[in-house]
Amino acid sequence: MSDGTLSPLELIRRAAEKGYRGIALTDHVGMGSLERVIREIVEDCRLARCHWDIVAIPGVELTHVPAPAIREVSRQAKKLGACIVVVHGETITEPVEKGTNLAAVQSPDVDILAHPGLLTLEEARLAAANSVHVEISARKGHCLTNGHVAQLALAAGVKLVLNSDAHDSPDLLTQAFAVAVLKGSGLNETELEQVLSTNPQALVNELTLPGLS
Repeated sequence: MSDGTLSPLELIRRAAEKGYRGIALTDHVGMGSLERVIREIVEDCRLARCHWDIVAIPGVELTHVPAPAIREVSRQAKKLGACIVVVHGETITEPVEKGTNLAAVQSPDVDILAHPGLLTLEEARLAAANSVHVEISARKGHCLTNGHVAQLALAAGVKLVLNSDAHDSPDLLTQAFAVAVLKGSGLNETELEQVLSTNPQALVNELTLPGLS
């Protein structure tokens, strides 16, 4: 509903046809679009879960939200029904406000810091302490700092997750490509299993998912 090319339902359907067992829809939002986007995504995810064999999770990605506002906007997103809140981190390919990463890992309603760019050790330690997952990105541009992010996250005990950042059907990951991205980030076989299976399952278990099964 922002810079994607498919409707939420079509993206869910295409993921289901590719064998996905679950998908989180996290469209780009600011405070002004929060209520409308969450309302529509919640309804489409509910409809998909009723009729297709896929757990569709409604969420949002706070994108270029001023750093001091992230705590309040993420709190409001959860209140409106977003099950998962992602913050668009300080990727080196966009002019994201400095301080965004720090605000995200300090906000109790943020679940994932996405494409954090040149993540600092302090930010990584706070993410670990506050149970904020950090993204390894499969998206062009955002992925340029994956090695740096993985190294710091592992040193700080952060739970990493791999994100397709899918804007269209071809962006949806295959297992082989997911493994290749993680190996390219410098992860070993044990760490691959953590990122592909253990950490995502733990994240889903931590979410408040009314009506999901």
